[in-house]
Amino acid sequence: MLHVLAFLSGLVFGLGLLVAGMADPAKVLGFLDLAGTWDPSLAFVMGGAIAVGLVAFAVAGRRRRSLLGAPMQLPSTRGIDRRLVVGALLFGIGWGLAGICPGPGVVLLGTGAVEGLVFVLAMLAGMWAYDRWAAHRSEE
Repeated sequence: MLHVLAFLSGLVFGLGLLVAGMADPAKVLGFLDLAGTWDPSLAFVMGGAIAVGLVAFAVAGRRRRSLLGAPMQLPSTRGIDRRLVVGALLFGIGWGLAGICPGPGVVLLGTGAVEGLVFVLAMLAGMWAYDRWAAHRSEE
């Protein structure tokens, strides 16, 4: 049952990204083009997502178990460190260059779009490179 709910949640999330235009790199780049022909429509999508997320985290923070009975695993670290800032910068630069972030990248992959395949392969390569770097660093 858990896998079915996870699949359905992912399906609804992906459909929401498609309907909202978040899986269209040109629309995303138009939103990020503040100095040019800025398209503010995605601000409403993001505002709605933030509102839903705030409510979800507020409810989850008061519970010990999820609705399906699994223990809640919320982030415990609240500090801002160099790893977080560098990761956020890399994410933002990648999003700004490609107009794609991980969720829409997987959606594009599912639609058969070539840019989705290229993005997901690049994302996986970056994850692999980070894991190698982190493993090497922990050995020192």
